Amino acid sequence: MNANLVKSNEIETHPWQPFVPDGAKVLIMGTFPPGTHRWSMDFFYPNRTNDFWFMMGLLFFGDKDALYDREASTFRLDEIKKLLTDKGIAMSDTGHKVRRLKGNASDKFLEIVEPVNFAALRACMPLCTDVATTGEKATNVLASLTGTEVPGMGESVITSDGLRLWRMPSTSRAYPLALEKKAAYYRRLFQSAAITGLLP
Repeated sequence: MNANLVKSNEIETHPWQPFVPDGAKVLIMGTFPPGTHRWSMDFFYPNRTNDFWFMMGLLFFGDKDALYDREASTFRLDEIKKLLTDKGIAMSDTGHKVRRLKGNASDKFLEIVEPVNFAALRACMPLCTDVATTGEKATNVLASLTGTEVPGMGESVITSDGLRLWRMPSTSRAYPLALEKKAAYYRRLFQSAAITGLLP
């Protein structure tokens, strides 16, 4: 039997609860984690070939490897959680239950069976002013959940109750943009939300 056909019938539930530190001001939302064979840690953006944590290292430490242990080939999860907690950055995904139409991590072949309960998630973050989606599918899902227009790349729209929704470039290396240029988009987002400690 074709493995991809087996995959297409399997519904996956998100493996982690959202990470919401006290006083969170920004929420970062992707689509859904890759398959477990691609994880280097049990946390958001676990794939070592994804640029997200390298980008965060660049923005807050001036070193793309600051949150990565090259010897162990894994990210420094304790330091990641400390950074997010110190800066008031929450993490979640837009998909709660999904079906992979092909046996890979591509958003293009990901069916959102059940989106995240965004209203409940937001209720946990009364100080949150900005939500950023990291890719086209996540942006479209959030726009449908909030009844807003889809913003342009690096731009934001305002919900009826004043929340800024940003569309950021995907941090997947399949997205053809240099790390430094991806970081520039996220720097603007963090500056807008008054996140401190960014390096030039």
